[in-house]
Amino acid sequence: MSNLTERFPSWPMANESEEKELLEALRSHQWWRMSGTKVKEFERVFAEMHQTKHALAVTNGTHAIQLLMSSLGVKPGDEVIVPAFTFISTALPVMSLGAIPVPVDVDPGTFCLDPEKVREAVTSRTVGMIPVHMAGHMCDMDLLQQIADEFHLFIIEDACHAHGGEWKGKRAGSIGDAGVFSFQQFKLMTAGEGGALTTKSQDLYEQAFLYHNVGRPFGDKKYQHLVEGSNYRLSEFQAAVLLPQTSRLTEQNELRERNAHILDEEMKKIEGIIPQSRQEECTIHTHYMYMFYYNPLKFGGIQRERFVEMLNEQGIPAFIAYTQIHDTPIFKEFVASLGDTYTFPNQLNCPVSKKVAEEVIWIHHRALLGDAESVKGIAQTVKELQAGAEAKIS
Repeated sequence: MSNLTERFPSWPMANESEEKELLEALRSHQWWRMSGTKVKEFERVFAEMHQTKHALAVTNGTHAIQLLMSSLGVKPGDEVIVPAFTFISTALPVMSLGAIPVPVDVDPGTFCLDPEKVREAVTSRTVGMIPVHMAGHMCDMDLLQQIADEFHLFIIEDACHAHGGEWKGKRAGSIGDAGVFSFQQFKLMTAGEGGALTTKSQDLYEQAFLYHNVGRPFGDKKYQHLVEGSNYRLSEFQAAVLLPQTSRLTEQNELRERNAHILDEEMKKIEGIIPQSRQEECTIHTHYMYMFYYNPLKFGGIQRERFVEMLNEQGIPAFIAYTQIHDTPIFKEFVASLGDTYTFPNQLNCPVSKKVAEEVIWIHHRALLGDAESVKGIAQTVKELQAGAEAKIS
């Protein structure tokens, strides 16, 4: 069995372009977004990439959600629908504002919010939803927008996995009221940490700017703090690292698409493996994660956690899936704080999310940035591990 460690490119990627931008920022002696140029230029390019009027670079994707909800007027006691299967950061900002994140089940194929389950979860207290484009597969934005329009709900697209993703040719972060992106170390574009929000609304952008700039409007010289904001500003150095990545994203997304298709064809041949499905309306799937169901019964009873370790030992950057958000200790503590007077619309019954959380494995996107043979090597490794497990049983 050949180890694949050297076959996949390292992540993050950087070249002389990042170095040039960083040195320019350093030598400018303007390291602050309010006086520098790098953050403003990055925001302009990023907004254009995602077919939106505005982009606001911020400290991280979690804060981007919180800034948007504050700007949209979310109040304590309001309900906001989120996927039951997602990283906890989709729900934490809701909780921090005193609102209630309502976990809703996902589609068993795409792992994205199930629109019918969303409709069933809407109550008189529901003010919005935060669909997550899971692993870069876009949610069914047509059906979700219909529900939002019918019940007068906002949509914040959690596009932290979907830089450059598309639904019917419309870019992630441009379809709902706003979108949020992350630039954390693992993401498709990264500055180690960082984030951005996008919107076509001038009013929403200006309000979010206030909240991210300790309540001060742009150009203020009289300390006019208009809202109870905080400092969520991105630095010039982070923007300098991000700028060159905007020119590489399209090519990398295309490469991941090609390689994911190759890997799908190979993995589908393996009994006990079912890859994430794809809706044709998702015209660009960015493949932040390559996700698949794993059945230990077809691998000699090797439990998922151990199988992930075995993939890691062969140089494949694999991980178990997120847990359901309402199974995390912090969410359970939050539920307890609500007392007996509050009941979740769906009783926190999300069987598909539970299955995904317990059975899915994902592989980091850098494994899709190699050549076709390295991608086929992933499937071959899975086959060989399966054959080895079966041989031990026999």
